[in-house]
Amino acid sequence: MAAPAVLYTPRILELATSLSAWPWNDALPWQGQARSRSCGSTLRLGLATDGAGRIDRVGLLAQACAIGQASAALFAQAAVGQSVVAVSRAEAALRAWLAGTGPMPDWPGMGELDAARGHPGRYGAILLAWQAALDALPTG
Repeated sequence: MAAPAVLYTPRILELATSLSAWPWNDALPWQGQARSRSCGSTLRLGLATDGAGRIDRVGLLAQACAIGQASAALFAQAAVGQSVVAVSRAEAALRAWLAGTGPMPDWPGMGELDAARGHPGRYGAILLAWQAALDALPTG
């Protein structure tokens, strides 16, 4: 029998501690939040967009487990330049991947979260940043 994948890898912990690169900023015009029903983790996300509606600044305030923080860092690392449509597609792809019904999402760094797929109780924390971004961004 194969050993289970290690959930809290050094890379996950490194990502989790990198959130200080995107400090919360009350002045960011688009603000959203999300909460995981399974673990209680929460995330506030502030965004600014350029004239084309693409994300150009990110600010985070997380009260989440290391997996939720690492996932938020992966979101923030690649969010600049993304549109609300791209974020929505990535969130749907992430849900499908976690459910085992789709391939790994085309979002940089997703492979870092692969070990968490075996822990359904962490899925809500993994989705926090994408859900908060969809809560924040204008859709029309």
